[in-house]
Amino acid sequence: MKWIAISGSWRKSNSRLEQDVRKTVRGILNRGDGIVSGGALGVDYFSTEEALKFDPKAQQIKVFIPASLKIYSDHYINRAKEGVITSRKAHQLIKQLKNLKAINPNALVAAINKTVDQDTYFERNSNIINQADKLIAFWVNESPGVKNTIDKAVNKGIPVEIHEYTIK
Repeated sequence: MKWIAISGSWRKSNSRLEQDVRKTVRGILNRGDGIVSGGALGVDYFSTEEALKFDPKAQQIKVFIPASLKIYSDHYINRAKEGVITSRKAHQLIKQLKNLKAINPNALVAAINKTVDQDTYFERNSNIINQADKLIAFWVNESPGVKNTIDKAVNKGIPVEIHEYTIK
């Protein structure tokens, strides 16, 4: 089995992006390969949700998060309080990650960091690429986080497939 990293923006999405991510994930899992993702909103959320529909035992899914599930959950609750994301989206993501962990504890890989910030997200991107045989990036508005992941994949020498989007 090959592990295909799915990377993408969390800030902006639309129905076309979501459909493209879901179709890509179904294709990967149908071939018998697995997905590696980052456990955030947007592209990560769509890819994990679609993968769980296909693979209810989560054998073909690995999700890396930049801290423990408790610290990461608290981070998302705080981001909702700050108005960066909605409370509904924060709770949906937390529920998805808890569900994934309950189904297959090995599918959720948490870093030991005590904080969640750009540095720990970029570290998480390294962990994703270290696990991956290929990267498929859904790059919205030239997001620096996705660019970081693309650069890491290029440096590792694995194939990179980029789908670019502009979303207002």
